[in-house]
Amino acid sequence: MTPPDPAIQSRLETLRAKYANSGQELLDFLDGLLEADYLTYWDYIRLDTLLSLQQPRTQHHDEPIFIMYHQITELYFKLVLHELNAAVAAPMPGTAEWTANHSTALTEHVRRCTRYFEALETSFAVMTDGLNRDQFLRFRMALIPASGFQSSQYRMIELALARLNDLVHADLRSEYAQENDLSKLLENIYWRRGATLVETGEKALTLKQFEAKYDAVFADRAQKLRGLTLSDRAKILEQNKELGDEMRLALRELDHQVNVRWPMQHLKTAGRYLAKQPSDLRATGGTNWPKYLPPKFQLRIAFPFLWTPEEREHWGH
Repeated sequence: MTPPDPAIQSRLETLRAKYANSGQELLDFLDGLLEADYLTYWDYIRLDTLLSLQQPRTQHHDEPIFIMYHQITELYFKLVLHELNAAVAAPMPGTAEWTANHSTALTEHVRRCTRYFEALETSFAVMTDGLNRDQFLRFRMALIPASGFQSSQYRMIELALARLNDLVHADLRSEYAQENDLSKLLENIYWRRGATLVETGEKALTLKQFEAKYDAVFADRAQKLRGLTLSDRAKILEQNKELGDEMRLALRELDHQVNVRWPMQHLKTAGRYLAKQPSDLRATGGTNWPKYLPPKFQLRIAFPFLWTPEEREHWGH
């Protein structure tokens, strides 16, 4: 009889101890393994479900492209949030729990986020160059009032990156620089002006829908992240002279990618499809895209203390 493999015996003992700790029998789980089928690729990633999620509202050939690209974008946003949520859950710099390992991990989280946004920026040619303009202008009418403006994940990313005071509309940022009332800050957050009717200044239906569904979610996230955002962490490291060159560069790259390069890609695409003389076409959500998208108008900067006054002045130019 062949003697048992010591490695297998060791694993079995480890498993036995694991299940015993929760009052379970190893033998039951081994029987389960005997009954279980092998995992397949299509089951693991839920491929059939994934491929069933594209439901065009028109017969235009290019509408599925539009849908799939936005779905891909949301998956990338989920990847970004996966990293940011881990980053803001870690110990705060300046505390006894903070270690050099946490600093290394934070830098890696930031780099991954930048990498995901770079992939999105590069792939935006799918939208900028890959749609038939006539088809787009037709099928977009079936989407009203839906708009990419209503991406809750993008707002969740912003709330994890920046202090709420730095997300207030640029016109009010100085006034609200020291404001601590979260409700006031959220009421004046920049994106609320992005979906107002040009003619009247009233909220577009797109914004009303968005607020009704997500305002409570955003308020809860802002409350939980108060003092814990990536900006708060970077500020402490900067003040303690512990912000190394690698992390500083990583943070600046992420800031520029999220708040300049990404909106500029949107602006470029909107200009291609919606710019028209003598006046531009409106976005599906009624957003005032010529004023909302350009970073030089919004001046959104997640880490303003990492940029020189001159760099901030020329932001997005």
